Amino acid sequence: MPKFTKPTFLIVAGVLSIAAGAWWYQQSQSEPQAGVAGKAQNGAAAKAGGAQAGQRPQAARPGGGAGGVNPWNAPVPVRVIAAQTSDLKVQIKAIGTVTPLQTVLVQSRVSGPLQQVFFTEGEKVQAGQLLAQIDPAPYQVKLAQAQGTQEQNVAQLQNAEADLALYQKLKQQNSISAQQYNAQQALVNQLKGTLKSNQAQIDAAQLELGYTQITAPISGRLGLRKVDAGNLVQANSAEGLVTITQSSPIAVQFTIPETQLQAVRAAVQAGKELTVEAWDRAEQQKISDGLLTTLDNQIDLATGTLKLKAQFANQNEELFPNQFVNVRLNVAVQQGAVTIPQDAVQYGSQGTYVYTVDDKNKAQLKMLKLGAVDNGLIAVEEGLKAGDLVILEGLDRLRPGRDVEVVQAPAQG
Repeated sequence: MPKFTKPTFLIVAGVLSIAAGAWWYQQSQSEPQAGVAGKAQNGAAAKAGGAQAGQRPQAARPGGGAGGVNPWNAPVPVRVIAAQTSDLKVQIKAIGTVTPLQTVLVQSRVSGPLQQVFFTEGEKVQAGQLLAQIDPAPYQVKLAQAQGTQEQNVAQLQNAEADLALYQKLKQQNSISAQQYNAQQALVNQLKGTLKSNQAQIDAAQLELGYTQITAPISGRLGLRKVDAGNLVQANSAEGLVTITQSSPIAVQFTIPETQLQAVRAAVQAGKELTVEAWDRAEQQKISDGLLTTLDNQIDLATGTLKLKAQFANQNEELFPNQFVNVRLNVAVQQGAVTIPQDAVQYGSQGTYVYTVDDKNKAQLKMLKLGAVDNGLIAVEEGLKAGDLVILEGLDRLRPGRDVEVVQAPAQG
């Protein structure tokens, strides 16, 4: 057996390594080619078989491979409602404030200690009802003084009239001069005038005594008490004792734009009673119904609006003084109007429009001319006819001519 030296062994090992690497590379390249060739042959055989059977190969559909469906081209599910013919209220919407027809600050007409208070804060009172009592003692004394002075003058007048009767007899007998008779006659007349002055003083004292009882000047609801019993009250004090507001009936004041004034004036001049609806702040609930009573006599130059006032019976006090309300003034009724829900209307650069569904279940865009709005419905003056199916939901993916699928029967408004 031959012996190899160390250099010879290294040379032989290197040659064998190179040969092994070349063999592995050749194998790795030949297997993919064989696979591709096999697949090509199998594909050719399949095509040939299909051709022999009279079948056509199917092309792969975009987005889903062979046999897949593009969801963006599928019919759009929508919900629709039919346009209807109905009577529609022509309304003017505004913002209003509830204002009492009368508000009174109850004040004392005389000064003195407040002896007693007869009312409860917040209660309803009637005109003439006793509210408070001022100490009447000083005014009773004043009345007694006036009455005493009157009695003195009555006695003087009686004496003067008796002397006048005597002077008249003496004058007829020429026992006294005419000057004396005339002087007595003047004294009688003077005392009669004094008695009239005394009676006026008595009346004034009685009036002041009556003012010590403070009564309600109007019927309404009381506010908070401003003075307690025991305090010294000054006549005609600016603070007063309490306020009374008339809550039934009550008024609502609001403004309308100058552009809508003509329609309101035409209705008023025609003798129509225009009804007014008061709604809550969120316009979700109607509070009360009233009638338009007053139009202001001039337009506000700063805002271009006109003030109006409506009156409400407010028997259950649904409206509260200074309350904020949304006002709807009913100007007329549009008979036989084509109406659709206001939510179906879309707004674009070309104007207002809606999507409808034709008899081929395709979406069509219709430009509209709109009219009055009433409680969520809007009148369509041009662009639709009664019975047209208007799309309410599913508008995001629509375009003219797009296939749609109605997911439920048309809603009946």
